Amino acid sequence: MSGLSRAATIAAPPATSGPEAGLTPGEVVKLHALRRMKLIATGLLVLMALIFAVSFALQGRYPWLQYVRAASEGGMVGALADWFAVSALFRHPFGLKIPHTAIIPTRKNEIGASLGEFVEENFLSEAVVREKLASVGVSRVVGSWLATPKNAKRLTDELASAAQGAMALLSDDDIRTVIEGLARTHLVDRDWSPEIGSLAEKIVASGHHHLAVDLLIDRAEEWLARNPEAFTELVSKRLPSWIPSFVDRIVDERVYYEALKFVQAVQHDPNHRLRLALDDYLRQLATDLQHDPVMRDRLEAAKAQLIDDPRLREIASLAWQSLKDALVSSLANPDSPLRHTAESTFIDTGLRLQTDALLASKVDAWVANAAAHLVANYRHDIAAVISETVERWDGAETSQKIELQVGKDLQFIRINGTVVGSLAGLAIFTVAQALLALAG
Repeated sequence: MSGLSRAATIAAPPATSGPEAGLTPGEVVKLHALRRMKLIATGLLVLMALIFAVSFALQGRYPWLQYVRAASEGGMVGALADWFAVSALFRHPFGLKIPHTAIIPTRKNEIGASLGEFVEENFLSEAVVREKLASVGVSRVVGSWLATPKNAKRLTDELASAAQGAMALLSDDDIRTVIEGLARTHLVDRDWSPEIGSLAEKIVASGHHHLAVDLLIDRAEEWLARNPEAFTELVSKRLPSWIPSFVDRIVDERVYYEALKFVQAVQHDPNHRLRLALDDYLRQLATDLQHDPVMRDRLEAAKAQLIDDPRLREIASLAWQSLKDALVSSLANPDSPLRHTAESTFIDTGLRLQTDALLASKVDAWVANAAAHLVANYRHDIAAVISETVERWDGAETSQKIELQVGKDLQFIRINGTVVGSLAGLAIFTVAQALLALAG
């Protein structure tokens, strides 16, 4: 073995074994404290036994030692009785399978069930939960926590990390499939004609469509005014080639000015025949969409053709990828506007919860109702976690865990039993001696 290997072997801490195996650091500390208390309690028992032996041997020579003997005798009895009672909880004393000993390891399932039932009845009741939440003031506590900038930043960082992890786990193909499925369910498979017709009817009746018509007419007038050559070129292409060029120019200019004049007339006359005709057309279209099967079938066919267009699928795929890249970039950047907005939103929400009594009362009521609903419907399942966990434990393991939690205090029972037994033995012997003296 090399020097380095020997050094590593020497430096490595020994593996935990024996009673400390499988214990947490906190449980190891409790185990050491329990051992110290056991030594103290056992030491008192040994001390009582020594005092008893000495006083018993010398009481003939020194009669007053009878009182010491009685006290030490009572102390031994009390110590032994309490040692037996405490030990019988966790194991068979001296390994003897005396009835009603090793109670915890042999009845752990009943203890776990009783503990779960106790928690369910006394802690998981709707009244207890509502009373506790009312005393805590959830909105006030949460509002105070959120209003602190460092807490808002911490929450934003945690949510950003969780969102990044979720985005990394998401499959693009699965997302596209889900989006396509939702689109088909809510867009393709559903007949939108009646809703669209009803909406169009309301828009036309209210006159809101005039804003869109005005916008289109204004843009048409602007385009004609700025692009006369483009318009005349479009007209020239549709004239016969045998027409002389000077006639061609006259026709182009005439058509252009007539078109511009017509558009300007429509633009300035709210009651122009084109506007009225367009209103009539839109009203009829709205009616047909609601009641004409032919029109509804045409709209559904156009919708299906649009959805099934591969180019639309490609656009949707690119849109999802762009959105995903933007989200990932914003979530990863601590100084991104998205994260700053989230932080400010959390802080603002916290301040509102502290200052807006109506909002705070609504939040408290919602939390109380949600908690009460959970308790009312799942209290048995929650409490069952305790009993099921105890059932899975080994009997010896259960006994060890419980003894580590309460064993130190139980050793005080042994100490108290020793002291009380000594006082009781002394008192009984004293009273007996007094009665003998009175009788004599």
